[in-house]
Amino acid sequence: MIYIPCPPTHPGQDEKGSVKFLIHDRDAKFPALIDEILADAGIQTVLTGIRVPRMNSIMERWVQSCRHELLDRTLIWNEHHLRHALREYEKFYNSHRANPAKRQAAPLRPVPAPITDPDRIAHLNIRRHDRLGGVLHEYLHAA
Repeated sequence: MIYIPCPPTHPGQDEKGSVKFLIHDRDAKFPALIDEILADAGIQTVLTGIRVPRMNSIMERWVQSCRHELLDRTLIWNEHHLRHALREYEKFYNSHRANPAKRQAAPLRPVPAPITDPDRIAHLNIRRHDRLGGVLHEYLHAA
């Protein structure tokens, strides 16, 4: 199940906007009553395709990664803290976290050029940048 935020419609509304759509599969744990409650709140329910396993797999993998790498290691205090943590994890996931399916590139970053010079390998200067108080770590080559 995922939600798609929309831009704010009036001043004072959350910076990311309100939820406009809820996408979920056809599991029996989502009864029709839930769809009616969401419709009353102005949220449109969108069902995933029938027998389309890849439709859910990408989002389910992201949720699993987020839970294991962030939420299982963080004590969330309130909604504002949760939103902040999820924004930081999204930035980390898209710009830094290595993805084995993409030859260790991040979704928004190309594969780095290999280091083949033995002298350069022997003198690597790696810097660690912590995010979210040390829950997430980014490792970068220092110039």
